[in-house]
Amino acid sequence: MENEATAVVENPYGLTALWEQGDFVAKGTLIIMALMSLFSWYVILMKYVDQRKLIAAGKEAEKKIWSAGSLGEGVAKLPKTDLYRAVAEDVLRAKEHHAGRLADRMDLSSWIRMSAGRSLDQVSLGLSDGLPFLATVGSTAPFVGLFGTVWGIYHALVAIGVSGQASIDKVAGPVGEALIMTAIGLAVAVPAVWGFNWLGRRNKEVQETLSAFVSDLHSAIVSGARVEQPAPAAAAPAAKK
Repeated sequence: MENEATAVVENPYGLTALWEQGDFVAKGTLIIMALMSLFSWYVILMKYVDQRKLIAAGKEAEKKIWSAGSLGEGVAKLPKTDLYRAVAEDVLRAKEHHAGRLADRMDLSSWIRMSAGRSLDQVSLGLSDGLPFLATVGSTAPFVGLFGTVWGIYHALVAIGVSGQASIDKVAGPVGEALIMTAIGLAVAVPAVWGFNWLGRRNKEVQETLSAFVSDLHSAIVSGARVEQPAPAAAAPAAKK
């Protein structure tokens, strides 16, 4: 007995049909979500590249500065555009400024700490660039998609009412097509939220490394030598029950 050929039924509904049949509001919503997704991935990739550069710059700064004969020589070995060099130069300028009248009003340690804190705050602001955009996309993209869905369902129901045909194919197709907007909104929001959390955690690691570097500079200037930070103590073994 020969098997009967199964006819392939093409789906008349989908993203292509949504774009071709949609009005300016539906197309505008799709364009907005596409731009949100594009810029989100751009921010994620660029911030990741910047963080990798900062991590590599931190290792290079540790190697060159503390192997040099003096802090000034070590800082001069770093590239002029290096963030670690900029922070180290701020600390050294603070030391030179303290040698004037300020020496009678504030001790060197407090002045260096205050000046270094301002530099670290500026670095933190730079590291956070782009993250508010990711947070905004993550929180608003689902609602933009939901708006597109509501708008699409409204027009589908109006068209069904005008035609006077309420069969399942006339209702399910356009409504299901409109739900694509919600799916796109979620597809835009999830990577943005993931990128925000992931980049924020990496920013925290970069900031902690930079803070430790500034702390070493502070110790070297105040005490004349770098004070090595003690290694974290190993966790005590859990008590046997």
